[in-house]
Amino acid sequence: MSDEHPRILIVKLSSFGDVLHALPTLEALRDLYPEGSLTWLVEAAYAPLLQGHPALNEVWRAPRLRPGEILAGANPALIAGLVRQLRARRFDVVIDLQGLLKSAVWVALARGARKVGYDRTREGSYRVLSERVDPFDPEAHAVRRYLNLAHYLGAPVNPPRFRLGLGATTKVSHLLPGGETRGLAVLHPGTRWPSKLWPAVSWAQLGDWLSREHGLRVAITGSSADQKLSAEILRSMHVPVFDLAGRTSLPELAAVLRRSRLAVTTDTGAMHLAAALGTPVAALFGPTAPWRTGPFGEGHQVVRLALDCSPCFKRRCPNPRCLTDLTPELAQAACEKILLSAEISG
Repeated sequence: MSDEHPRILIVKLSSFGDVLHALPTLEALRDLYPEGSLTWLVEAAYAPLLQGHPALNEVWRAPRLRPGEILAGANPALIAGLVRQLRARRFDVVIDLQGLLKSAVWVALARGARKVGYDRTREGSYRVLSERVDPFDPEAHAVRRYLNLAHYLGAPVNPPRFRLGLGATTKVSHLLPGGETRGLAVLHPGTRWPSKLWPAVSWAQLGDWLSREHGLRVAITGSSADQKLSAEILRSMHVPVFDLAGRTSLPELAAVLRRSRLAVTTDTGAMHLAAALGTPVAALFGPTAPWRTGPFGEGHQVVRLALDCSPCFKRRCPNPRCLTDLTPELAQAACEKILLSAEISG
């Protein structure tokens, strides 16, 4: 490997939060190889998170492969194009940050002198590696777990650093008419796991309180799939709200979060985006573990009931008390701490 200009391929395909968790690893690799060429292979849906990143030379898009599609050859044109791309370039190091069969497919096809990742990963994905790093503590935060692979390659141990290429100059005045001159609070209630959902009436009470007690303008964000939930929350609220569910691109969501005094979220990608942007987060946790995937960095608050059954990591639960029993008052107390801290530091 050329010590001065190595070619590095990072394979981290998904998901929203996991791609963000891997950003400090990218920065560490850039510190290690300031003149190297860094390429990131990511699923097309998450490519906007990386586009324009100052530490990256290239972003390659991968089709999303579900387990049943890997052998079936779904999206043959996209797959064939990526295979040609991978075979045409020789890398010095290929790093598998995903550790699943869907990443192992691309790692195996890539031409690389060294193929590095964790040993004993799921679905036998470690079998395509030429260098298998001892498994990392599964209870450690994902940011630390990914960074450990950069340290294995020789990267300096510096504080984790997050940078994003998106949202810096994106205009959102059309989404927040008259709202950019006042304090903004973002509520992001949606999540793909039904077990992570907080009741709509609790979101409404919290939004009313943020407006009434702190004079903040409230915005509800989310994907188009969250519009029904957003409408349910709005029906129970008594203050004006910016309903942005299904109305923002990824850069626009980043721009809204960047302008916010705080964000209140479930354990979902928007939580990690806000944290990466430096916006303090009050994060509502139930079936998952905040020490593994909570908002990374200083100034955030985790709101969680310490029930015996939590974390269970179940996507569905017939009685999700970890969140249904979590009161708006607990979320309010977390927001109060964030806002008070901002006043003291400001």
